[in-house]
Amino acid sequence: MINRKQLLEHAKAQHATDIHICAGAPILFRLGGKLVPITKEKLSAEQSKEISLDLLNEDQKNQLEKNLDFDLMLAEGTGRYRVNVGYFNGAVGSTIRILPTRPRTIKELSLPDVVKDLTKKTKGLVLITGSTSQGKTTTMSAMIDEINSTSQKHVITIEDPIEYIHTNKVGIVRQREVGKDTQSFYSGLRAALRQDPDVIAIGEMRDYETIKIALTAAETGVLVLSTLHVISIDKIIERLLSYATATDESQLRFLLAESLQGMIHQELVPTVNGKQRVCCEVLIITNAAKNIIRRKGGYFLRTIIETGKKLKMVTMTQSVTNLLEAGTISEGVAKAVLSNYQ
Repeated sequence: MINRKQLLEHAKAQHATDIHICAGAPILFRLGGKLVPITKEKLSAEQSKEISLDLLNEDQKNQLEKNLDFDLMLAEGTGRYRVNVGYFNGAVGSTIRILPTRPRTIKELSLPDVVKDLTKKTKGLVLITGSTSQGKTTTMSAMIDEINSTSQKHVITIEDPIEYIHTNKVGIVRQREVGKDTQSFYSGLRAALRQDPDVIAIGEMRDYETIKIALTAAETGVLVLSTLHVISIDKIIERLLSYATATDESQLRFLLAESLQGMIHQELVPTVNGKQRVCCEVLIITNAAKNIIRRKGGYFLRTIIETGKKLKMVTMTQSVTNLLEAGTISEGVAKAVLSNYQ
């Protein structure tokens, strides 16, 4: 049976993003967005358990038995990995995310220039949105790296878990992990406001109290970066309002309108050479956008993007078309992505 070191090194050599250990299936690597088997034989329940438990120490194994799930960060050699071990239909399995050894840059991710402009904001909220596993954390990390590389600013991050390690450059970056350095996103954010930040990066806004404090901080002179699970920019208002009570809706709309600077909504798409690239739409908040946020549904924000070329706004159609014309993605991929933005 393949041991832990061999498995992790092989995944890194293949440029896999994830490893799946599952009873009744071969070991699977996610390559270019697709799951690819790397063993011929399917794993038995015992083999899946053996490989998965090899990722844990004795205390962690006890925690798994107690909670039936366990998350950890694993450092092995020169690599870092985010690991989840859990029970699936009675059998132990695991998922391992291979983390880059350093943050990617905005240029390396081929993000539009307007993303760099957003990192120069001195206050307000910038949201990176998308569904699960669309590279939101990677984009936020690239924005932090841009600030760290160009500005004498104090950046505080609150993450669960820490995926990219930042080293101090022109500025300083202090990273806090939920459960290790702070109790929660909410408590970490409250503490950050007393730690003289210029920028606060929140791994994910998960509850109403965190959202409200983040918006308040953004309105009062701190640049706040965060991610949010949402399927498109025009769903952003209803997504945020879903966290609030009916009596708080008008206050949340007001705070959002006053503090929001821009949104980057992105998808990872497979390229013709078997890798992945980001395609994105970017909204810059104008007075018209503020009025929409205060009074209307998010559907009208799409009109702002479509007419905002002078402000460097980017539509998803434009982003996908650029990749298609460059020969980076296939016509089939382009049609599949754009079918959700008609």
